[in-house]
Amino acid sequence: MLWQENDEQIIINTSSEFSFTQNLQYLSRSTNECLFHIHENKVRKAIPMGECTPLVEISEQDEHSIRIQFLGNTRPTSKQEREQVVQYIIEWFDLKTELKAFYELAQKDAVLQQAVMDFNGLRIMGIPDLFEAMAWGILGQQINLTYAYTLKRRLVEAFGQSIEFEGEQYWMFPRPGDIAKLSVENLAGLKMTVKKCEYLIDVANQIEMGLLTNEMLLEANDVKKAEKMLTKIRGIGPWTANYVLMRCLRYTSAFPIDDVGLHNAIKHVTGSEQKPSKDEIHKLSLHWIGWEAYATFYLWRLLY
Repeated sequence: MLWQENDEQIIINTSSEFSFTQNLQYLSRSTNECLFHIHENKVRKAIPMGECTPLVEISEQDEHSIRIQFLGNTRPTSKQEREQVVQYIIEWFDLKTELKAFYELAQKDAVLQQAVMDFNGLRIMGIPDLFEAMAWGILGQQINLTYAYTLKRRLVEAFGQSIEFEGEQYWMFPRPGDIAKLSVENLAGLKMTVKKCEYLIDVANQIEMGLLTNEMLLEANDVKKAEKMLTKIRGIGPWTANYVLMRCLRYTSAFPIDDVGLHNAIKHVTGSEQKPSKDEIHKLSLHWIGWEAYATFYLWRLLY
């Protein structure tokens, strides 16, 4: 991915299958988001990097590039640290994935046609941090999206860190070490189930101890093997595992087939009075092989 520094700005080149506007609209889907702010078609986010915490503002430079500016005095002094910021943003916006093959199959697919037409250039906006992805999957289990955002805000504001700029707080997701040392009683103020509290602490411990890493999941080099690694963890079922694999590890064949939103989207597209059965979804998805994650993400987008 080509990028260059220019007058203390960073410009990242994007492919023709990328729309900053579409991705910004996706990021705007909840008014209760706590990990970034959107201002005048620009998104601001604090990126934790150990010794420093850059606060970046990302905007569209032109149709084929995005601009990154550092706010306040948060520009990293070393080029290596600035490269880390660039890599985080590339991962967040999924800029490495070439979508041409997905669009070719989707344009011939009755279920996906409308979604790819309406949201052309949308990427699977990622969650680069493994603990954040796992935690978001756990928080979202068996509740609606609105309440999941409420739980995330409570968790972040209780145990995360933040920096302030121009009167606004920019929060960062808690580190696994911050949660691993807690008890269920410490999490009682979040008002989520005891089981979810236990799962969250267990996952934090596994990541903090190095028993679960991005590298391990990527080295599996097979979505089913990676799924099995995750579902061995207490509280992580197939839905959560596939959600993490699509949003964090970038397995384009990850497929949360039991997702209620996916079922509702297919029902909407097909005009059926009933949600599709699992067998029906399997048949539909035969056309999506290798791109199940993107098919799911685009169908989700039809719902809001």
